[in-house]
Amino acid sequence: MHSVASKQRYRISFAHFTGSKDTRNTANMPVDLNGYWKMISNDNFEEYLKALDVNVAIRKIATLLKPDKDISHDGDHVVIKTLSTFKNYNMDFHVGKEFEEDLSGVDDRKCMKGEKEGRGWTHWVEGDELHLELRACGVVCKQVFKKT
Repeated sequence: MHSVASKQRYRISFAHFTGSKDTRNTANMPVDLNGYWKMISNDNFEEYLKALDVNVAIRKIATLLKPDKDISHDGDHVVIKTLSTFKNYNMDFHVGKEFEEDLSGVDDRKCMKGEKEGRGWTHWVEGDELHLELRACGVVCKQVFKKT
């Protein structure tokens, strides 16, 4: 199960597990993430996947991809579709409520509470760029997407 919380005025932070503390101030209204976003950079992604114990074959394929994100954001309801030529992945959740991440379409796992120390992610928007910071076991991956 994941705990989802809004962070700062221009951030949505998803802190999944015990031990992933985010000390930034919270705000009442998350940023509007609506839109179609194309990846322009993906730093340290393979190390992040290793921290999640993703098998080497899927890691190698995933690092070659430049997935797009199609995000629908209505109040506290968020749907994030990650689209690529290899596999698509959907997340549907409400900000502030726990949810289970089903990775069966990616690598046949279900994300369980406490599975990986410090696992979580934060989205924020700067201009026409969507930033995504992914964290697990002390590893940080930074991705940037451009709004189309």
